[in-house]
Amino acid sequence: MKIAEYLKGIIDNLPESPGCYQYLNDEKTIIYVGKAKNLKRRVSSYFHKENQPIKTRMLVKNIRDIRYIVVSTEEDALLLENNLIKRYKPRYNVLLKDDKTYPSICVTNEYFPRVFKTRKVLRNGSTYFGPYSHLGSMNFVLDLIKKLYQLRTCRLPLTPDNIRNGKFKVCLEYHIGNCLGPCVGNINHDEYAKDIEEIKEILRGNTKELGKTMYDEMMNYAVKMEFEKAETTKKHYELLESYRSKSQVVSNLIHNIDVFSITAEEKVAYINYLHINNGCINQAFTFEYKKKLNETEEELLSLGIVEMRERYKSNSKEIIIPVEMDLELSGITFTIPKTGEKKKLLSLSEMNVKQYKMDRLKQADKLNPAQKMMRLLKEIQEDLKLNKPPLRIECFDNSNISGSDAVAGCVVFTEGRPAKKEYRKYIIKTVEGPDDYASMKEVVSRRYKRAIEEESPLPDLIITDGGKGQMEVVRQVIEDELKLNIPIAGLAKDNKHRTSELLYGSPPVVVGMKQTSGLFHLLTRIQDEVHRYAIAFHRDKRSKRQVESILDTIKGIGPQTQTLLLKEFKSVKGIIAANDEDIIKLIGKSKGEIIIDSLKKEPIKNTNQE
Repeated sequence: MKIAEYLKGIIDNLPESPGCYQYLNDEKTIIYVGKAKNLKRRVSSYFHKENQPIKTRMLVKNIRDIRYIVVSTEEDALLLENNLIKRYKPRYNVLLKDDKTYPSICVTNEYFPRVFKTRKVLRNGSTYFGPYSHLGSMNFVLDLIKKLYQLRTCRLPLTPDNIRNGKFKVCLEYHIGNCLGPCVGNINHDEYAKDIEEIKEILRGNTKELGKTMYDEMMNYAVKMEFEKAETTKKHYELLESYRSKSQVVSNLIHNIDVFSITAEEKVAYINYLHINNGCINQAFTFEYKKKLNETEEELLSLGIVEMRERYKSNSKEIIIPVEMDLELSGITFTIPKTGEKKKLLSLSEMNVKQYKMDRLKQADKLNPAQKMMRLLKEIQEDLKLNKPPLRIECFDNSNISGSDAVAGCVVFTEGRPAKKEYRKYIIKTVEGPDDYASMKEVVSRRYKRAIEEESPLPDLIITDGGKGQMEVVRQVIEDELKLNIPIAGLAKDNKHRTSELLYGSPPVVVGMKQTSGLFHLLTRIQDEVHRYAIAFHRDKRSKRQVESILDTIKGIGPQTQTLLLKEFKSVKGIIAANDEDIIKLIGKSKGEIIIDSLKKEPIKNTNQE
């Protein structure tokens, strides 16, 4: 039986019920796991849809068998899918990036527990809080716990028998007041356990009730005139309230809510999760999914919600999300807030996920500069709605002083880097006077006529060092005269001669661009480079003309002699000031006398030239 017929037989007999399906390859390895409200409809869509993405077509090509599990509800299907993906790690499923590098806070399962940060999660009955993607917030809460409670930090086996038998002695931590000395029985188990329960409440974010309890204890001590205990409790209460005020982001009426947000790229998606208790964030985590089959943001967010709620044992009855989702969880309300404090929480989550994405991109850029440059070129492509990234960018600039010595320069950037061997200088030939538009038109016409004749590479983007007027004359040459289809952009400067905006389109419009962005820095670098190149050429040409205006008029003095004189005496001024004997010694008597007679004995109209 052919494989297509075999699979069709399975699909035709699939139930129209919620469930999970598994695709297997030749080796009977599970290569994909999916969920569905309707198994038959969902699975058949892989084989009947036209214009499937190439990755989906590759998946279907490798399917040799289909298995399925029927469940009662869509929620059960979602939970089962999550477990199967974690168990089998199928090749074509999105994968949650390993988070083992993030630390957690551990409360050990011991007679006298310890509290510390760790990157290892052991299944020994200990309680873990985290992981914490922001180390500052974790260290802040650990510092609070250290100030509030005098816990042991040693690893001694403090069993009742060992303590009773006097096996241990107090250490330095006891003497400096950081530990109460449970190792020698200075604090009983019940008092210590009470402190540990309070610490767990802090780590869960339930600080409001704990603060109220501390306040009541403080007042009771004061009534009983136990002022030292009242003062100690007051200090603890103020520490806790200070922590709570810094942790609280919304009203304490916002209680036991999960918040999710997502931002995605071509190959990866980032999801942020916040858990809110009494207006405070007590869980915050951002994680990544590597995309495999062009999954939508809604599909990835569904997976993330199930993953995080299971990991953090969340029992929240309300989940704040950024977009409408086709997802139902029993007894849970999904909210898309538009205003108010819940909107503030969603904005906070979105800010965190964007910051995480930026941090990851910065790390990747340091490891792979070429990847960074390609990302910037894709940003230009997206901002200007180009058909492809501008791998070859050419930029033009004119340079003249009141129309004299008019020149232009063209710089070429390939894959975001200067290709200096392809830079070109142009002397303006057909324009008289200071006419930048006409000069630009001449240079662009000359460059691309020659490129067409020689079949040289044409740019993916042309940038002019100027505004709308410069762009228009370039457009006239490229589109009207040469019938080419090359995008044209302009970089305009402000009144302080600093790059201020990117122009694009016909008629040109301003393209939004942050001046702190990598894209802005790339475009500024291109503009600065073409300006430097054109100015340097103009100075060189002007300098040569000024020298030629004097030495070239002296009959009998050729280029080689001029070069010798200028190399030795640096300038026309230097030649005039030089000793006659030194000039004759350098170039001979006959030529030396010609120079002396021409420059020293006859009046010189312009001795300021160099």
